[in-house]
Amino acid sequence: MNTIEDVRNYFRNDLFATEATGAVIEDARPGYARISCRLEEKHKNARGAVMGGVYLTLADFACGVAGNFNIGEEAPCVSMTLNMSFLSAAKGETLYAEAKAVKNGRSVVYMQIEITDDLGTLVAQATGTNFRLPAKD
Repeated sequence: MNTIEDVRNYFRNDLFATEATGAVIEDARPGYARISCRLEEKHKNARGAVMGGVYLTLADFACGVAGNFNIGEEAPCVSMTLNMSFLSAAKGETLYAEAKAVKNGRSVVYMQIEITDDLGTLVAQATGTNFRLPAKD
């Protein structure tokens, strides 16, 4: 994949992230992705705070986009681990998940992800490990 439109088209069927959660691919390039999500009532838990699963979904989606930008040139990758620390409650109206590959190897992609709100508050940090699938014969 070479363009942001190629990436958006590839992930159009990732319906949980895009439709249920409302995640939008803002930027992507090899080993990097920035995802946004405008917060709605459906994202909140019983206490009125953003549900932890929203943060995890955005982090996982950002890892997937960053790790699969070069699909067709590199083997596709899938999530193996995702570890998150929740740091602060989101106060803004939009969340941003930014994933950066620390290691982009032949079989393992290791990512660092930061989630912020539109007020600049760092609300969560995560690390993710993706596994590159073996080539099909």
